[in-house]
Amino acid sequence: MNVYLGIDIGSTTVKLVAAGVNDATGRLEILYRKYERHFSKVREKACEMLRDAKQVIGDANICVAITGSAGLGVAKASGVDFVQEVFATRKCVGTFVPKADVVIELGGEDAKIVFLTGQLEERMNGSCAGGTGAFIDQMAVLLDVQPNELDALSLKAERIYTIASRCGVFAKSDIQPLLNEGARKEDVAASIFQAVVNQTVAGLAQGREIEGDVVFLGGPLFFFKGLQKRFQETLQLSDEHAHFPELAPYAIAAGAAVYAKDTSEKTYTYQELLDTLEKTANIRVKTATLEPLFQGEEAYIEFRRRHNSHDIMRENVTMYSGKAYLGIDCGSTTTKLVLIGENHQILFNYYSPNKGNPVDVVREQLIKLYELCGDRIRIAGSAVTGYGEALILNAFGVDHGLVETMAHFKAARHFEPDVDFIIDIGGQDIKCFKIANNCIDNISLNEACSSGCGSFIETFARSMGYSIEEFCRLGLFAEHPIDLGSRCTVFMNSSVKQAQKDGAGIDAISAGLSVSVVKNALYKVIRAHSPDDLGKHIVVQGGTFLNDAILRSFEMEIGRNVTRPVISGLMGAYGAALHAMANEKETSSLISLDELKNFTHKTTSVKCGMCTNHCSLTVSMFPGGRKFISGNRCERPLGGGDKLKLPNLYEYKLNRLQQYRKSQPGKARIGIPFGLNMFELLPFWHTFLTHLDFEVVLSDVSTRAMYAQGQNSIPSDTVCYPAKLMHGHIENLLSKGVDAIFYPCMTYNLDEHRTANCYNCPVVAYYPELLKANMSHLQGVDFMMPYIELDRKKDFLKTACALFVKKYPHINKKMVKQAAEAGYAELDRYYADIAAQGKEAIAYAEEHGLEIAVLAGRPYHIDPEINHGIDRLIQSYNMVIVSEDAVAPLAEMPTVNVLNQWTYHSRMYAAANWAVHRPDAQIVQLVSFGCGIDAVTTDEMRAITEEGGKIYTQLKIDEINNLGAAKIRIRSMLAAVEEGKQNAGNA
Repeated sequence: MNVYLGIDIGSTTVKLVAAGVNDATGRLEILYRKYERHFSKVREKACEMLRDAKQVIGDANICVAITGSAGLGVAKASGVDFVQEVFATRKCVGTFVPKADVVIELGGEDAKIVFLTGQLEERMNGSCAGGTGAFIDQMAVLLDVQPNELDALSLKAERIYTIASRCGVFAKSDIQPLLNEGARKEDVAASIFQAVVNQTVAGLAQGREIEGDVVFLGGPLFFFKGLQKRFQETLQLSDEHAHFPELAPYAIAAGAAVYAKDTSEKTYTYQELLDTLEKTANIRVKTATLEPLFQGEEAYIEFRRRHNSHDIMRENVTMYSGKAYLGIDCGSTTTKLVLIGENHQILFNYYSPNKGNPVDVVREQLIKLYELCGDRIRIAGSAVTGYGEALILNAFGVDHGLVETMAHFKAARHFEPDVDFIIDIGGQDIKCFKIANNCIDNISLNEACSSGCGSFIETFARSMGYSIEEFCRLGLFAEHPIDLGSRCTVFMNSSVKQAQKDGAGIDAISAGLSVSVVKNALYKVIRAHSPDDLGKHIVVQGGTFLNDAILRSFEMEIGRNVTRPVISGLMGAYGAALHAMANEKETSSLISLDELKNFTHKTTSVKCGMCTNHCSLTVSMFPGGRKFISGNRCERPLGGGDKLKLPNLYEYKLNRLQQYRKSQPGKARIGIPFGLNMFELLPFWHTFLTHLDFEVVLSDVSTRAMYAQGQNSIPSDTVCYPAKLMHGHIENLLSKGVDAIFYPCMTYNLDEHRTANCYNCPVVAYYPELLKANMSHLQGVDFMMPYIELDRKKDFLKTACALFVKKYPHINKKMVKQAAEAGYAELDRYYADIAAQGKEAIAYAEEHGLEIAVLAGRPYHIDPEINHGIDRLIQSYNMVIVSEDAVAPLAEMPTVNVLNQWTYHSRMYAAANWAVHRPDAQIVQLVSFGCGIDAVTTDEMRAITEEGGKIYTQLKIDEINNLGAAKIRIRSMLAAVEEGKQNAGNA
């Protein structure tokens, strides 16, 4: 008898299936199967599982094949046959699950879709592990639950939040603010699974519809019922068409067994196969390495001595009496409390993970603190900072809230009065600020990506069974740290796993990760070219720098010593305590011990109906009628509507364009998608088509539901969100029953005579081509996408006549010419209105002494689904909002370091030049993720702004609508501006 063995060695698990032919039926049947995590001991685990299968295999001849993302190395080293896992998937389905049109398989770090009917097609994720089992594991750690508990929570969800899943760090950036604002873990758990579904549909299906009988394979899709539910609901699959077979966790191994039966010519006895695999377990593969962090114990002792000198006075809280000041730092992953005395000495401190519920953590510590203080100490002031600032402020009646950048600056200045550069690496954020004239001069924060921050190291340490302290200590004396580069953490995660599979020790990986964190901070956030870009008096802080390996890596990379206060991880809380002391009130509003003992915290979810955003609000209720509302994109739910009456060019432009929704009945109903460059050229096209006796039908204003409507036809997950929305706009127009859709390709924009040329970006210019090729619903639809150049009026008339006169009998050349003239006149009128409104807004700001925010972006950034209400957020800080096109005509074009040939770009450069010459204006640039050419504009905008003595603020936006990071940036900018004014006044 022959036994056919399939071994699937994945990124996190090993699956083994033994199969044999049933003599009676002649069919292949599974005799044995096993599924276990390997914790990166891949070769050892494969041998162990083979031993466990000995009783089933017995003396039979074995045909074997290995598969899986980590299986190739084992197969090469052992000489055993290897089968690519997508092929193994097809083998399994063809043999054991014949009724299938589509196969979706999720593994530890792999995701696959196989389309079996129609055109056979196989798709697999690349190096990114977003939306896979490893991603779910990371999210479970973030919520401080086991994966099975995450699944149970998801089944009790009441609502779904929008969460990115293209990598774990983006998801953390979305999830952590939700937790800090009081969102239910049940809702967050279900949202995590929905993010996995979205990643699979958008990232792998890429425009091809998933329909018919769908088979779901892989461990995550078998064990997580909540994930099954989200897939079924999203794909609208009935129980009859959604298949979750018992074989799902072992399917790829079963496919490998089928492959071994069909193709393998080599056979083994049990002992021969075991000996072959055991030999590979001892082979070590050479990987790229770095210099050791320390040459020996003496070097480390000297390093510790130098940094321990940056300490602060402490006093026992049980011996002190008098006034004290409390600082709370409710960070992305940790909560810190510091109580200081009247001489700035620390009386009490606390540092711990917030476990997804910072309110409970703070309440517990405040009760403990009050009991320690007794009647001897009066807490005379309190302040809170960090991601959870607003929640904690409202929950406990804290006296002051301050943005975390200012809290860290105050603490750093206490330790190093001459500080000129501060870098803080926290759980999921990196903050860097340059100091000039005793105030913050420039702020750099990581955008929506937490690449290389503390939470990544913590997550990896915990996945390996170590505490973060133990894990970091292991790397201090590693002889050959692994070179992991400076990449996104999910790619880095893959490198770490590969290094382990190649035999690298935990100590070498720990040291390598420390170097990578530093490289990410220096070269991806700060973009430093040399140590002099940082400064001479550098203070490093944040919990991540408590890791001596990271600190040593930082000093080695920049080639100079830095100051790390002993309380590095408490600097935000210490700065908050200093702020509370400097701004002491007559009576503190911090709630009492009795109130804390009777404290309750309830959250509810509601939809806001005060504007068209329809924000999903989380309302946290506290004793005494206190409540905290989060999830809002403006101040209306908070009663701050007066601020929204300030001039706002974004709001004006959107309302102005909405006027073109009115259209008279005509010879035909022609639809125009309300997106991309149509946000600027709509006045022309609406007028032109109306004068040709057409009824113009505009698609609705973008919404998340509209995006979901067109999501399955998006062929690339990396294209910008404004482009992705166009698929939904086309579906929206089709639902309106239009006779035709008009969406021209436009290589060139209008020439505003500020540039060497006037190109549109490739996405704006040619996206109609992509829509036509990928949207099956456009088949049989009159989709007009002529190549048109509006800037060349004669050429435009020729093209328009060729299209419309030939196609529509009621149109002649004279009508086209008159319609074009009317269109150009209407577009000029629109531009004049924007310019006039801009001047009015500037005059209003001058009259009322208000700051002006130049919100520089592209025309389509006024779409509320794209900007997520950022204009209203900035407006809520008492700023007047003007757009780049409103102020660009008021300034000269600055000299730039690049070939300036894009119309939209030139406006932003001119707008930045206008802002730097006004004391009351600040530049804020909106950048869409996936916009390649904005890699150029951001550097130029930063250079123009900083050379003009202003703070450059950049906000990256995509489909995720949580504005936590944006709030930090805006508040940091405003706080730095205010401090600069105060210092100038004092001088």
